[in-house]
Amino acid sequence: MGPQLLSCSDDRETLLSEQKGKTCRQFAAVFNVVNSIIGSGTIGLPYSVKQAGFPLGILLLFWVSYVTDFSLVLLIKGGTLSGTDTYQSLVNKTFGFPGYLFLSVLQFLYPFIAMISYNIITGDILSKVFQRIPEVDPENLFIGRHFIIVLTTVIFTLPLSLYRDIAKLGKISLISTLLTTIILGIVMTRAVSLGPYIPKTEDAWVFAKPNAIQAVGVMSFAFICHHNCFLVYGSLEDPSVAKWSRIIHVSTAISLFICILFATCGYLTFTGFTQGDLFENYCRNDDLVTFGRFCYGVTIILTYPIECFVTREVIANVFFNGNLSLVFHTIITVVIITVATVVSLLIDCLGIVLELNGVLCATPLIFIIPSACYLKLSEEPRTHLDKIMSCVMLSFGAVVLCAGFVMAVTHPQDCTHGQEMFYCFPNNLSLTNISVSPLQLTTQFPNLNSSNFQ
Repeated sequence: MGPQLLSCSDDRETLLSEQKGKTCRQFAAVFNVVNSIIGSGTIGLPYSVKQAGFPLGILLLFWVSYVTDFSLVLLIKGGTLSGTDTYQSLVNKTFGFPGYLFLSVLQFLYPFIAMISYNIITGDILSKVFQRIPEVDPENLFIGRHFIIVLTTVIFTLPLSLYRDIAKLGKISLISTLLTTIILGIVMTRAVSLGPYIPKTEDAWVFAKPNAIQAVGVMSFAFICHHNCFLVYGSLEDPSVAKWSRIIHVSTAISLFICILFATCGYLTFTGFTQGDLFENYCRNDDLVTFGRFCYGVTIILTYPIECFVTREVIANVFFNGNLSLVFHTIITVVIITVATVVSLLIDCLGIVLELNGVLCATPLIFIIPSACYLKLSEEPRTHLDKIMSCVMLSFGAVVLCAGFVMAVTHPQDCTHGQEMFYCFPNNLSLTNISVSPLQLTTQFPNLNSSNFQ
């Protein structure tokens, strides 16, 4: 019997099927990167603009997004030059075991603390959502933040985190991105309907403020996804630097667009009153924002598994040479999530922790380590653009790391967890029908300093 050949139609169908599969993988990679960036840090971007000054804050957002794009490509270039396929192995080959150990600690701590913050945000936000249900007692145990954290962990985040292939989270990441778009629409709507009735602080339009370095730390916390870039890169069909570059350019552009709108609309609504968690600025009786809180809570739940993937991969690489049996995969996942859940049940305000996480973990992972690896591995001349940019990033990162740490410790974020803002009380009006002027606010709240208002 002679060899069987594919017909032209069969061959074309096979090629189309393979092409479709590759395209789907690339779309999944884009949404995984965007979903990793658009996490809990995004809602703090208006606060970072407040810290830096509105004009400078927007410029810094562009700079951090550009550096993120550049360094994500730089990491994969470094992996290609060194013949490695993980962040840890790249640093190990470049700087030996001490560098590998240092990176592993950072790469574990950053997503692990992010998981804790995700739990806290989920508990805080969803508890406020459930309190808006008619005839529900606000003191009911089953709508408390502790019960919600445990419930969402058992039902959602743990099962999703047990996946072994990150590419399977592509559709979930797409859902998360769509929900983020809805949240953005709500923030934009309230900027128009609520913003004109909130008094503007005196320094609202100052170009630059002393806390700009801290703002970079918060922005870095929002944009970082370097700890899982090799995971996403490895999920591609026939991965290459060129293909990865296209994916990163698209992902970063989408993320920057969303972040700019979030930061601008959030800050323009509340100016100097903007808090670290933007949803803390809105009143609890605003049903549109309540829906936004629900969407944001779901987004955080869907982002959580990506961070868990990274923490588990670090442990697998350090202690198991990158290979985990199904049993150990399950045990390690359960242990990581259990510890993160217990810590999040004990803490309800992570302002200073998140800021330090951005400065001490995100800054080295974005600015310093990718640049240092590339500078040591690359044989390009010193005048090459990649080497010049790497030197700039390395120096900038060192300044942000040192100055940001000092400022974060000496001038920590205020924690106004769960407090209603002053503008929520006058006349007990619904936010959808506000007609309160700054003069009425200062009249009804004499403790407010009128010099804070324009």
